[in-house]
Amino acid sequence: MRFFRLTIAYDGAGLVGWQRQASGISVQGLLEAAAAALVGHDVAVTGAGRTDAGVHALGQVASLSLDRAIDAVTLSRALNFRLPSQVRVVEAVEVEASFHARFDARGKTYRYHVWNGPVVPPTHRAFVWHVPLPELDVEAMNQAAHLLEGCHDFAAFQSLGTELSTTERVVFSSAVRTVGAAADTGLAAGLSASAGTLIAYEVSGSGFLRHMVRSVAGTLIDIGRGRRDAGWMLEVLSSKDRARAGQTAPAEGLFLVRVVY
Repeated sequence: MRFFRLTIAYDGAGLVGWQRQASGISVQGLLEAAAAALVGHDVAVTGAGRTDAGVHALGQVASLSLDRAIDAVTLSRALNFRLPSQVRVVEAVEVEASFHARFDARGKTYRYHVWNGPVVPPTHRAFVWHVPLPELDVEAMNQAAHLLEGCHDFAAFQSLGTELSTTERVVFSSAVRTVGAAADTGLAAGLSASAGTLIAYEVSGSGFLRHMVRSVAGTLIDIGRGRRDAGWMLEVLSSKDRARAGQTAPAEGLFLVRVVY
């Protein structure tokens, strides 16, 4: 047996998410089908964690084992040949048998994209949350985002109906920044600067609750719109009440950037 770690990028539009489902197309299902076609029998692929329907990834990680003499570069090429273009194996690395994509992970980074302006570039509408004018207060959003750093109970940002032994998580870094106006970012080549601004919320932590990043993003938008001040973030956090936080931001703006081991 040979054991591999895969780094995977995918466009989540039209997919039911990472995890295999009873119906619909999943990233896990596509990878397992590609691996099975390569070796001639079922292959189990384990991911570092789930991403929901419509969520994208730049650096999802998965592990699998194969009873075939194949090197990592050939495996990557062979899987990509059998995968649809919206899912790509960016890298394959041979690892020890003990490696586990989920249990060995020590942290993850997510990025949420917001397009703030009257016109969203059509070629990027599936990768941002379009928030029209007025202009968002990015400085206030960034101040609020930093308040989430450290070890906290994030129950206020957890999707309702989820049952876990603990809702405490450690956030290593949490920040909001302006990526650029339409005129100076490749996301909107050809549009005038008045078309809008790309804003990114990036957060790294030991782990995340279901819909946590999207719930935080929705709360940050309320602050950016001036409906609440930056300090409100701490009030929401301490309340442990999902009803106090902002809306769950749409899935299409979210990217799993990397998994740390």
